[in-house]
Amino acid sequence: MALIVAHPNDETLWAGGTILSHPLWDCLVVCLTGGDDKDKSVRFFNALKELNSKGIMGDLEDGPEQHLLNENEIENTILKLLPVRQYDLIITHNSTGEYTRHNRHEAVNKAVVKLWQKEEIFTSELWTFAYEDGKAKYFPKAVENASILQLLPEQIWQRKYYIMTEIYGFGKNSWEVETTPLKEAFWQIKNTNNK
Repeated sequence: MALIVAHPNDETLWAGGTILSHPLWDCLVVCLTGGDDKDKSVRFFNALKELNSKGIMGDLEDGPEQHLLNENEIENTILKLLPVRQYDLIITHNSTGEYTRHNRHEAVNKAVVKLWQKEEIFTSELWTFAYEDGKAKYFPKAVENASILQLLPEQIWQRKYYIMTEIYGFGKNSWEVETTPLKEAFWQIKNTNNK
């Protein structure tokens, strides 16, 4: 399976418990930004060791201004980073991001879905993260009526929390750690024509 995310820590924050709950998955995490930042890349690859996953990083621009990137640039970066084009499962961001609002998350979703629809990447099942924050009224939480909703066992959540605090180094009162969901949720899209 491939997990395609915008930033290092997105894989853990939004799907770390799911990955940890499936130790037999052959998981490749494709992160589109941060590859040019030594600290971020070291933390990312250390997190992947804890997740028993492989990974690769790109270096798309990700400044605080969140300038919109060219769609073709995002799609080409995904294709360049993926070692193969066919997976049993691909997981990525939701079309509305996971909170209000993040252009990179939304753009990655759009690129992955477009590549899948154009049959430049192949999977019979595509999952997108299913979180919402009430239009920034509260920390992001799992959408209760999502296709897949899992309350993480305490031991799995503690491992996820460890990655966020000890490996990524986020403080206990940081937005990232306060957000770290106890439940993980995904929208499941199946396409029997895309093998």
